[in-house]
Amino acid sequence: MNRILISLVLTGVLGLYCGIANAGNFVVGTGTRAGTVMGLMWQQCSDGLSGAGCVTGAAVAVTWDNAIAYCEGLSLGGFTDWRLPNIEELKSIVDVTTYNPAINTAYFPTTVSAGYWSSASCAPGTPSYAWFVDFSYGRMGSSNKTSTHYVRCVRG
Repeated sequence: MNRILISLVLTGVLGLYCGIANAGNFVVGTGTRAGTVMGLMWQQCSDGLSGAGCVTGAAVAVTWDNAIAYCEGLSLGGFTDWRLPNIEELKSIVDVTTYNPAINTAYFPTTVSAGYWSSASCAPGTPSYAWFVDFSYGRMGSSNKTSTHYVRCVRG
């Protein structure tokens, strides 16, 4: 009995902390919405990739400023109001039941098992750092904004 309770508590805590995403909350866009995953509406392919299955091109790692600029300039699915996700939004697409990458690849194919920028700067004492999610295992981290990580934009 104690083991079951501990397991349920840990599962609940991990779900809240890691932002386990329920695949049922996502819808893949078609037609003019092709290339998107909706819930919040997510860019399906990482920056630099395109096409069905996100197999055309190569994913691009960029600095934090360039990640923000890329999302703000993105025109996809008939929308131009894309932005870099905040850390909670980015954590919400982590799938802790898998790794390398820790994301549902049916919705987000060819996701790189590496860091993806969030829009969240670190505490006031370290404004030159921002949060990212590493999709190898779905962990959060922070790094200097001049470092490079991958980009997936969101709207909504």
